[in-house]
Amino acid sequence: MASSTIARQPRTFETDTIEAIDRVRQPGDFTTTPRMLFIALLAIVIGIASTFIAFLLLKLIGIFTNLFFFQRWGTDLVSPAANTLGVFEVIVPVIGALLIGLMARYGSERIRGHGIPEAIESILMNGSKVEPKVAILKPISSAISIGSGGPFGAEGPIIMTGGAFGSMIAQLFHLTSTERKTLLVAGAAAGMSATFAAPVASVLLAVELLLFEWKPRSLVPVALASASAAILRHFILGGGPLFPVPPHSAFIGVAGFLGCVLAGLLAGGLSSLLTMAVYFFEDIFHRLPIHWMWWPMLGGLVIGIGGLIFPPALGVGYDTIGTLLQGNVSLQLIVGVLVVKSIIWSVSLGSGTSGGVLAPLLMMGCALGGIEGLFLPAEGAGFWALISMAAMLGGTMRSPFTAIIFALELTHDMNALLPLLIAVIVAHGFTVLVMRRSILTEKISRRGYHLSREYAIDPLELLFAREVMRTDVVALPDTVSRADVVTLLQGGAQQGGRMQHLHPVVNVEQQLLGVVTRNDLQAFLQQTDAKVENWSIGTLIKQRPVVAYANEPLREVINRMAVSGFTRLPVVEDSTTPKLLGMISLSALLRARTHNLAEERIRERPLQLRLLLPRRGQSGKESVLEKETIDV
Repeated sequence: MASSTIARQPRTFETDTIEAIDRVRQPGDFTTTPRMLFIALLAIVIGIASTFIAFLLLKLIGIFTNLFFFQRWGTDLVSPAANTLGVFEVIVPVIGALLIGLMARYGSERIRGHGIPEAIESILMNGSKVEPKVAILKPISSAISIGSGGPFGAEGPIIMTGGAFGSMIAQLFHLTSTERKTLLVAGAAAGMSATFAAPVASVLLAVELLLFEWKPRSLVPVALASASAAILRHFILGGGPLFPVPPHSAFIGVAGFLGCVLAGLLAGGLSSLLTMAVYFFEDIFHRLPIHWMWWPMLGGLVIGIGGLIFPPALGVGYDTIGTLLQGNVSLQLIVGVLVVKSIIWSVSLGSGTSGGVLAPLLMMGCALGGIEGLFLPAEGAGFWALISMAAMLGGTMRSPFTAIIFALELTHDMNALLPLLIAVIVAHGFTVLVMRRSILTEKISRRGYHLSREYAIDPLELLFAREVMRTDVVALPDTVSRADVVTLLQGGAQQGGRMQHLHPVVNVEQQLLGVVTRNDLQAFLQQTDAKVENWSIGTLIKQRPVVAYANEPLREVINRMAVSGFTRLPVVEDSTTPKLLGMISLSALLRARTHNLAEERIRERPLQLRLLLPRRGQSGKESVLEKETIDV
């Protein structure tokens, strides 16, 4: 088996990295180590702190709402719709947007946006490192945006702020980038848990959107942080469902379930339209001949005009969501939310201001359900608002399980579980087929990065080194003579029809002593006299070579190749019995990848039914396996 390059000088690896190369991991269900306990302890501390951060942000929103619209000091969350400013109300969102533009330009541009894409970007591109000033400026800018009438929710900024705080704590310790990511996500999940009293949905959001893995090493700390925040929230903000709803039937019948399918399709369609609208307006703002600092002001002007037309469209709108979920609301309220809220939210979000997307999506989904309730089967007050609310969230954010559990935790209506499952999955499937990216990942894509949301088991975890190694290897005994080496080199040392450039050296018991390269042998023979009788191959052996083990997954092998830089490794039985079994190369690992590709591209019909006559072109005997390769 050939080797591309084998360095003669020691490689400049860290000591712990070299030890990791030689360490054998016994295959098991998970790769988690006791280190997880330390990270979980830090995550609990971050979860507690994020609860107080969420509490302070909600109070900040209350302060700015009271100051902007009612010219008074107060921390209670009030609706801007009750203001008495008249036409002067149009100016309020413009002033708030100006302050945000100044903070973004002269403070940190990372406060722009709705928080979740920024958190994803920090995880993927910045090693989960967030600047401390972001943790300060983001909640203030979001409080100003929402308090001045912005049609946003507090959850996105809280997720970003909690994540920033988690990242700051992580940066105080000697941690890996993966561990920093876990703590960043722990802060984000805890912030959402504290805001909505939805600890399970917060963990699912972390898994479906932020962690990019499903491993105990990250799941356990994040879940404990979310649970800690939910427990503490009970004492600070109170318990119970955020949006209680009337009880609904446990079984809605065939007509009701078909209605859920339709609700999912409509929610998927509206999700797609809103996502396209946001980025349509963002493209318009990018074409304006003015600095981006002024864009939020234009978005604020649209908010002000929309608020003048339909005041309930202003602010977070938790009260409006609660009203829609109770049912029996006026058609004017439903249409106002669907039209005015959608427009001002799309325009202002496209302008790059600061604010979250969850609450607006919930409100617009409820309004869509209100329309559906006019023609779908009557299943109780607010039923279709609840179903469409979750479907809207699942379709827009592409996180279906988060949307289902989120709706259950917001309302505590367990009877709606099956209808929610149907509607949310239909909406999710619709948007996956219609749109390449979600409202969250499109922003990341526009910054030049690609994000895949699909999780799967690495096929190299399912195959072992013993299954792809080559056994037709030319190994050299440690007693080989100089003449034998000359004969070997002259003969070409063919391996499977190819030149072998790396030769294992073994003893009489076939135990691996080291490796020697073909180039080293040739160079040594040219430098030594043929009459030298005490020639020994031991002077050329590279001892303690990097090896692969027969019973380890191929992913471990390829990781070892990546760290060591070697593309061909001897395969031995195990670490205690280094008996040579064969060689494994990078090309063999690549061929193993084709096994997974074949499973996805080749369509088979293992079972066939012959009704009367054999197919045309077949002479009596029919193949038991039809295959069709998919062109890609």
